Amino acid sequence: MNFNFKHSWLSFVLICFITVTLPKIINGYKILGVFPIASKSHFIFGEALMKGLAEKGHEVTVISPYPMSDKKYKGIEVKALVTTMNGLVQDFLELKDLSYFQTFSQIYEMGILATNVTLNEPMVQTLIKSKAQFDVIIMDLFLDEALYGFTEIFNASMIATGLFGATSWNTDLVGTPSPPSYVPHPFSELTDRMSLFERIENLAISTFEKLFFYCSYLPRQEKLLSKNFPTITKSIHELRKNTALVLLNQHVSLSFPRPYLPNMIEVGGLHINRKRSVLPDNMQKFLDEAKDGAIYFSMGSNLKSKNLPVDKREAILKTFKSLKQRVLWKFEDTNLPEKSDNVFINDWFPQDDVLAHPNVKIFITHGGLLSTTESIYHGKPFIGIPIFGDQFLNMARAEANGFGIMVEYNTLTEKSFKSAILEMLNNPKYTRLMREVSARFHDQPVEPLKSAIYWVEYVARHKGAPHLHCAAQELNFIQYHNIDVFVLIIGGAILMVVLIKILAVQIISKLIRRSKGKQKSKIN
Repeated sequence: MNFNFKHSWLSFVLICFITVTLPKIINGYKILGVFPIASKSHFIFGEALMKGLAEKGHEVTVISPYPMSDKKYKGIEVKALVTTMNGLVQDFLELKDLSYFQTFSQIYEMGILATNVTLNEPMVQTLIKSKAQFDVIIMDLFLDEALYGFTEIFNASMIATGLFGATSWNTDLVGTPSPPSYVPHPFSELTDRMSLFERIENLAISTFEKLFFYCSYLPRQEKLLSKNFPTITKSIHELRKNTALVLLNQHVSLSFPRPYLPNMIEVGGLHINRKRSVLPDNMQKFLDEAKDGAIYFSMGSNLKSKNLPVDKREAILKTFKSLKQRVLWKFEDTNLPEKSDNVFINDWFPQDDVLAHPNVKIFITHGGLLSTTESIYHGKPFIGIPIFGDQFLNMARAEANGFGIMVEYNTLTEKSFKSAILEMLNNPKYTRLMREVSARFHDQPVEPLKSAIYWVEYVARHKGAPHLHCAAQELNFIQYHNIDVFVLIIGGAILMVVLIKILAVQIISKLIRRSKGKQKSKIN
């Protein structure tokens, strides 16, 4: 018997290769990701999910404002989205003093512009006309309702991502209840334990936004849908029924407990890298030599520290100069006069890896959900200077749970800023409570990214998973809230009272006439 060792070895390697790769080939789905908001935080979350799906062997295409950093998937870059965002908001600090009405107007206008720019992109138009087929469309659900048209022309189920966690924009898609009695509006500073007047405030904000959304904003999205998808006869409300799943950038350890339907899944923190990367040498050395600890300060990807007014910048610089701790400050200008030696500035920091360094004691942030999630993951308490949107709610949660301190931007001075920093550095309760929350966040049966990938594949496997759809998806606003029922009951009751009153008047009138007739007959 001849035994060819070389051929046997090659056969063995080939069999192993086929065994490893065949499941990916068989189970690979065609997935379209749509992330049309020119905000790095939105893209970071979406890109992490798309990379994970591509690494599982799925054929992934992504529409976004930014170039793809991974060659495993195809990118359609809509560069005009960045220009549009910059034209609408040159400096996000301008948004700090907006009223609720102005805030809603601003973000809804941004949604209209972003949707229009995305649909006018030539490469997107080419994709629309290509008659391509996708198994699933994953969409950053942030005021881009006309893009629901993708689900119809590509014959695919929609999976929405909620970067702000559960909001009315995504809970209404699947029928998840959001009682304003204990679910605070994402742009408020309220918690889930509200007083009577806070509940009145929360109901007023939520009602006003609903009216603004349905009466002013959504009709404009309907026009964009009709213009760009002329073959689609369904309304946005009908297209919403294609929503199979919502992936929330949230976890109960970071927020308030609230009800979810089975097709709303918390995957907060999926963007966090579980494998640490080495810091650049200068940053590593600066942190390693911080014998009294270090502070990391960043206002996020949209807010620029270089745009801070002189008085705020001087208050911050004086505060840092008075500390014995070292400070890493995300500052977008190399020229920072009066910077002390204990401050390291750079226009970018690998935030996840900086927060992982053991010498970093606290994080000073704008309060965005991605940043606060990263801080909680690494067990670092934080001071928040909220400016816009959900940042106020995130900081309200942190303060309510005892691991965060909120500093009002408008009243920020050297005294108030330094007081908050020293309180957090010297009071061990903040670190203790943060570590407890961090432990709860880590205590998950499956990593968030793996969970998100599983549910995306689940929807694709089960053809949109219609068995997870709640009947609420079939109802409009009036039906869902039983407004028609109340109108019928109250209207019926009023009608009954009116009829009884009319009948009583007629009976009394008849009795009076009869009584008068009898009196006349007696007189005669």
